[in-house]
Amino acid sequence: MQTFLEETIQSIQKEHDDVSSLTLILPSKRAGSFLLNLLRENATKTFFAPKIISIEEFIEELSDLKIIDTTELLFKSYEAYLKTESSQEKESFEIYTTWATTLIGDFNEIDRFLIEPKSFFTYLSNIQDINHWYVKDQKTPLIENYLKFWNSLHAFYETLKTDLLKEKLGYQGMVYRKAANDVESYIQNFGQKQHIFIGFNALNNAEQHIFQKLLETTNTKVYWDTDTHFFTDKKHSASLFLRKYASEWDYYKTNPFSISSNNFQKDKKFTFIEVQKNIGQAKYVGELLSKLSEEELNKTAIVLADEKLLIPILHSLPQNCNTVNITMGVTLKSFPVTTFFELLLNFHLRQKKLWYYKDVLSLINHPLAAVLIPDNNVIEASITTQNKSHISLETLLEAATTENRDILTVLFGDWKENSNTAIRQCLEILSRLKNNFSEKPIEYAVLHQIYQVFSKIEALNSSFAHLKSIKTVHDLFVDFCATATLDFKGDAYNGLQIMGILETRVLDFENIILTSVNEGILPAGKSNASFITFDLKQEFGLPKFTEKDAIYTYHFYHLLHRSKNVTLLYNNFSDGMNVGEKSRFLLQLEVENIPNHTIEKVVLAPSIEIKQSELRSIEKTKAVLTRIKEIAARGFSPSALTSYIRNPLDFYYQKIIKINEVEEVEETVAANTLGTIVHDTLEAFYKPYEGSFLTSEILLNMKKESPKEVTKQFIKTFKGGTFDKGKNLLIFEVAKRYVTNFIDYELSELKAGNTIKIVQIENNLDVDVPIPELDFPVKVAGKVDRVDEYNGQLRIIDYKTGKVEQTHLEIIDWEVLTDDYKYSKVVQVLAYTLMMNAQMPIQDVEAGIISFKNLQSGFLKFATKTGVRGPKNHQITQETLATYSEELKKLILEICDPSIPFTEKEIM
Repeated sequence: MQTFLEETIQSIQKEHDDVSSLTLILPSKRAGSFLLNLLRENATKTFFAPKIISIEEFIEELSDLKIIDTTELLFKSYEAYLKTESSQEKESFEIYTTWATTLIGDFNEIDRFLIEPKSFFTYLSNIQDINHWYVKDQKTPLIENYLKFWNSLHAFYETLKTDLLKEKLGYQGMVYRKAANDVESYIQNFGQKQHIFIGFNALNNAEQHIFQKLLETTNTKVYWDTDTHFFTDKKHSASLFLRKYASEWDYYKTNPFSISSNNFQKDKKFTFIEVQKNIGQAKYVGELLSKLSEEELNKTAIVLADEKLLIPILHSLPQNCNTVNITMGVTLKSFPVTTFFELLLNFHLRQKKLWYYKDVLSLINHPLAAVLIPDNNVIEASITTQNKSHISLETLLEAATTENRDILTVLFGDWKENSNTAIRQCLEILSRLKNNFSEKPIEYAVLHQIYQVFSKIEALNSSFAHLKSIKTVHDLFVDFCATATLDFKGDAYNGLQIMGILETRVLDFENIILTSVNEGILPAGKSNASFITFDLKQEFGLPKFTEKDAIYTYHFYHLLHRSKNVTLLYNNFSDGMNVGEKSRFLLQLEVENIPNHTIEKVVLAPSIEIKQSELRSIEKTKAVLTRIKEIAARGFSPSALTSYIRNPLDFYYQKIIKINEVEEVEETVAANTLGTIVHDTLEAFYKPYEGSFLTSEILLNMKKESPKEVTKQFIKTFKGGTFDKGKNLLIFEVAKRYVTNFIDYELSELKAGNTIKIVQIENNLDVDVPIPELDFPVKVAGKVDRVDEYNGQLRIIDYKTGKVEQTHLEIIDWEVLTDDYKYSKVVQVLAYTLMMNAQMPIQDVEAGIISFKNLQSGFLKFATKTGVRGPKNHQITQETLATYSEELKKLILEICDPSIPFTEKEIM
């Protein structure tokens, strides 16, 4: 395969014995470096290289202006905006930046296409005026200012242009306009030089003017990179611009528009790959590359229509890819360092004396924080222990060790909404980080780049007065990191090539792998990032979306000119704005149906295997059995027993190896915390009256004191947390309501003539459970909430803040007691009764639950039944306890049996 550049070099060398006197102009610096390399490889003798420059370098040379950096342009344009005389109120720099980039983009457009500015801006302001014609007699000050802004655009444009010219600077469009205006002068001075333009397609009006003027000197030639197939097809947009130049330029009315290439119709194999999601594309690219030889890899290019795929592609490269050249860099925004400083600057945008704990933890838990603050886990633990949802700097310093207090002050100190402070602190953090990453080249390079970004912001801060807020620093940092890249180094001319669409200009490859060939990406579709309306573009001949589509068409088909094997991947997954639609270019290839082209379609889908999930099982080792014996000696709690019934694996994790839930700040009062608060409040109220009968006076006094006591228990249990607003305030009110409702319930019982004597409150009880099959002692232990006498009837009561129904405490068949979790309430209340029986043998007792969510049902009693509709027996006798004990022993034997593993239960 002979590439376009090779053909061009051969043609140039045939026409020019001495190429050193030539000026070769190409679309990009990269294209120029490839051309220079080909000249070196094909050289048969020593010669001086020609002057090879990009079109932008040539335009700067013509205009004698330097293209200004986009960020510096933003600042200088703001100064011009402030100087522009108009009566509308000037906006702050932060607000200005939200629309200035779009407006400067429009200035670029009208300058590149040599539009007469005064008439253009007059037309634009008239359009805005017409849009408000219906309020002509009643324009508000807002509309008046709005229209004055549009009327002032021409003055703004001229002021900016004047300011930049004083410093011999210009934005891109302005430099192009100046170059077009100065081309006659350039020709007078350097017209005898020979200029050769190579590989251009869509030219703006300024470029067209320059090309045509230089062609008139007869010392200039243009090598167009197209194919006869497209050029001769009057409807194909791949050569839309070239056909226009051939028909409209005066030069081509007397000179041929030579195109020697006719490669597209040769043998080619196209493979359309339909794949789910971007990561699927990356993985498949890696699979394709693994099948290629080293020779084939040297002729292969991976072209990324969506450059966000670069990192996934790099991670998917197979081992046989020994030499890789990447022509695009990785944007800084994809590195953790960038996210850390974004978080930090965002944090200080909300300057407060107290910070939300999640904002603090997001910084402390960032990977870089572990480098800066070695004891960050200690600080996090302190925040969790104190349960504070809002934290001060003093709190953090108290939790930290002495050596870390300095960096915490840098990170969390008051930056006083000052850009100087923000930049200085960020540079200080970077200096500390760089010392820790000196032996990690990639991380060190990223830190160096970020340091350069902040240094650039610092330089702008010292030059321009309007950079004074942290918000501006944040926005500039985000903008810089979105465009700044960490560039890869490699052999630019050998091995596998990975590049973006624009980097492929004038380059040819035998094997092409093009990713993200989706509608909306290739072509990109319509863009609304402009203040110029469609009719205004049409009136002044500015490019519309149809012309921009033609540019994408050219780039796509240019890739295919000389290629032989083309793999085109697209994502078929619909997600948000991405509808998973393949590009129209793929449909176009199918419709064209060129005889020598073969098209293969492949749909990739992950193989789905439905595996029968096996329930996890953990064998009882010696260590586990030792731990079970420890628990048995101390006493199985009723909750531990019901945990085993629910799922033996939960019992293993919670009781055997003691894996508890991760401690974290309890921002909203949890259900178990609410239960503890209510239980502790009732204990504080009722404990003093053990052995006494309740009276209305006692209960009324409790009710009066309940708000104070609930508050006290909230402070004790929900330590550090606030409950004076939001959900916690509602839960606080619920806790008070639970307590007062319960006291009201007790009062109603007394008013009805019943007597209540408190026997025990929150007493720790235990009972030995003799099991002859085991050679170690076994106990059941727990804390019973309340034991009382109701009209002389002994009752054992368990409080529940959740909802419990009477059916939860009824049993027909004792054999299923320890098999089904729905009987967990029965297991618990009978366990408390068994423990109480060990303390004082009972003959006739009732046990049950008082549910605060079902208080209207009163005391829910345990009951045995002979059938579903049979009579209920609420009395617990020694016989009842004996039957329960037998089932309890079976359960404990199962827990202690070495041959029965802890096997997960299917939770339905």
